[in-house]
Amino acid sequence: MSMERESPAPRRKTKKVGKRILLTLGVIAGIFAIGIAGTFAFMTYKNAHYYDFVKTGGPIEEKYTAMGPLAVTHAAISDGRDTFGKQQVWYPAELPGSNVTYPVVVIANGTGSVASTIEPVLKHLASWGFIVVGNDDKNSRTGESSAASLDFILASNEDPESAFFGKVDVNRVGIAGHSQGGVGAINAVTRQPNGGRYSAVFVASPTGEYWGKNPDFGPEWAYEPAKLSVPTYAVAGTGSFDAGTAQDINATEGQGITPLWSLQNTFKAIPDGVSKVIARLADGDHGDTLTSGSGYMTAWFLYWLAGDEQAGAAFTGDQPELARNPRWQDVQLSVNR
Repeated sequence: MSMERESPAPRRKTKKVGKRILLTLGVIAGIFAIGIAGTFAFMTYKNAHYYDFVKTGGPIEEKYTAMGPLAVTHAAISDGRDTFGKQQVWYPAELPGSNVTYPVVVIANGTGSVASTIEPVLKHLASWGFIVVGNDDKNSRTGESSAASLDFILASNEDPESAFFGKVDVNRVGIAGHSQGGVGAINAVTRQPNGGRYSAVFVASPTGEYWGKNPDFGPEWAYEPAKLSVPTYAVAGTGSFDAGTAQDINATEGQGITPLWSLQNTFKAIPDGVSKVIARLADGDHGDTLTSGSGYMTAWFLYWLAGDEQAGAAFTGDQPELARNPRWQDVQLSVNR
């Protein structure tokens, strides 16, 4: 009886195919990893240099969206209590050897954020000649932490051991805040004991009126623009997070963070004798208003705290640039000087 032996399986060929597959998968994984790393690196760069990527709609906005002429340095300094972490200060590198004083901008943080979260924006402000001071308070709505930062920088101006001794223009102080920080900025001016030291306010997407009256949030989220007595500029986005769909405070659904009706109510509430401006970023939302609005924020503070008339032309005159800028809509201006 004859028997035929079965041919052995082509193992070598199978192994070669398997190796090729593994090699191909490895190459694909490597390309994917490189792509992710490249994307992450680009996003990191973009966030750190956001001003190079912001689209502008006028020469004034373009000028003040760019970094200013001054190099900037940073210091984290204990105020002796550190209730809100160390005081974080960004300031012109020339300051130690300078014989001039510098205006101040205090920063109120958004929910869950600390000052370093928005460091590129604060460096940008400082590059235009401001001492910018913030802290690590992640719940800034009462204005208490901003008051502490202001007390710190004013005390530093009187301290011979401080780098800021005699360098602070104590009569030219502004405050800025984003989101919950917008609430905190207004409350720092209107509710805190040192609120009378401020000369200008900027708020980006301040949490709207509805949330201050919502029992789930509590009265700390409320603010009183009717008590503002210094120039105030407020912006918001037209995207869904800011705008929502609700048309007034009575709606129980569709409330945005900073809807148009709330922004307009803020404008109306600020006394008529006080300079006030509101605007909404076209095609922008809650997370865009601080960075995309930093050019006009800088111009606002340069106008009111440093007397820069070119910067002021964004808001003043017969044809203020902001009112003609296609990037901004729902603009209302009432500027007196």
